[in-house]
Amino acid sequence: MMKLTQADFQERRDRLAEEMGPHSIAIIATSAVAMRNRDADYKFRADSSFFYLTGFAEPEAVAVIETFESIDEGYTYSLFCRERNRDLEIWNGYRAGVDGAVDEYEADEAYAIDLLDQEIIEKLLNKQKLFYRIGQQAEFDARVSQWIAEADAQQRRGNGSPAHVIQLDRLLDEMRLHKSAKEIELMQIAANISSEAHIRAMQTVKPDMMEYALEAELNYIFGQNGCVPAYNSIVGGGANGCILHYVENNQVLKDGDLVLIDAACEYQLYASDITRTFPVNGKFSPEQKALYEVVLKAQLAAIDAVQVGNSYKEPHHVAVRILVQGLLDLGLMQGDLDQIIKSERFNQFYMHGTGHWLGMDVHDVGSYKAEGDWRNYEAGMVVTIEPGLYIAPDDETVDVKWRGIGIRIEDDVVATAEGPLVLTKNVVKSVADIEALMATAS
Repeated sequence: MMKLTQADFQERRDRLAEEMGPHSIAIIATSAVAMRNRDADYKFRADSSFFYLTGFAEPEAVAVIETFESIDEGYTYSLFCRERNRDLEIWNGYRAGVDGAVDEYEADEAYAIDLLDQEIIEKLLNKQKLFYRIGQQAEFDARVSQWIAEADAQQRRGNGSPAHVIQLDRLLDEMRLHKSAKEIELMQIAANISSEAHIRAMQTVKPDMMEYALEAELNYIFGQNGCVPAYNSIVGGGANGCILHYVENNQVLKDGDLVLIDAACEYQLYASDITRTFPVNGKFSPEQKALYEVVLKAQLAAIDAVQVGNSYKEPHHVAVRILVQGLLDLGLMQGDLDQIIKSERFNQFYMHGTGHWLGMDVHDVGSYKAEGDWRNYEAGMVVTIEPGLYIAPDDETVDVKWRGIGIRIEDDVVATAEGPLVLTKNVVKSVADIEALMATAS
């Protein structure tokens, strides 16, 4: 099992401290525990940015990074966490505790989480800047505001308090947007596991199977590899494939329909994101094949456009042009290509963007624009490329033979100096390859 080391997390804290500058403090909390129903919680997952800096996966934890008069003095990393408690650990599992926070997670200082309100005031005094993730947790926002007020009250004793409160996400998001070689390796593992799951789905699907039964095949592969879904899986048969965020997955998969699966796992908190569309009975109909070939052509061209120096939006522009031309060629649209694109009349059949950043979150952090313009791809950025066509089942502007066909093809792509690196290339996606794979399974 590949995992990041404490040296990796320390390197990130080093970078953050340097970006913060002297006389600064950063406060970042992990996710709150979420209740599922009554006294049952959802399985805890650490906040991505908190974990990015600490590698600490327990709930009820806060990290604090303090810089001093000169950046040459270094910084102090403090971790507030739950104390060891034998009785509770018997019920709920092992805790690192205060000693573990220092010994295992290499905090310079560690405190019981119950002491946070008490200890944080001293750390805020005589700092010029407070870096904090404003708007993430309303309850924690209120606590931070109270701490600032308490620190301000000590000014009359000669102590200062932060004059500037700065959005910490501005720094962390940019750091997280640019993936290291190790991060890409983790994402490759996630992509490989998810690819295996999609291949299994193609091999096991059959008419009259329930959508949720096919979803279970995906989850089996995820679970076998110690992973969980990175997001709510979409398994949409027939017209359900035209619903972009369909997650009910409770209908029968019918002979002659396509099934659209948008599902993937996360590995060590790094996500993958794959969509494939294939025939339930293993053979594309002429109409399904015609539309599918258009989407595939658009997707391949869009992937090729993920080049260092290209605009983030370039793959979308490339995909849209091919999709519209395909719709014109098939007679689903009429008119001038450029005018259709300019007016965005293609939204009738293609109503979403062609991708998004991918990383620890499936819709990952990082700005898409810089100074009002779409930013350019840089090495280490990871993006999904996922064009599609969706012909609504009640769309009376097209011949009935096209209605209810939904198609999307999605891969995970890294921008590199050598060109686009497709992490999810293991999943077949040509018509011939899909049909051949499904034929061997039947």
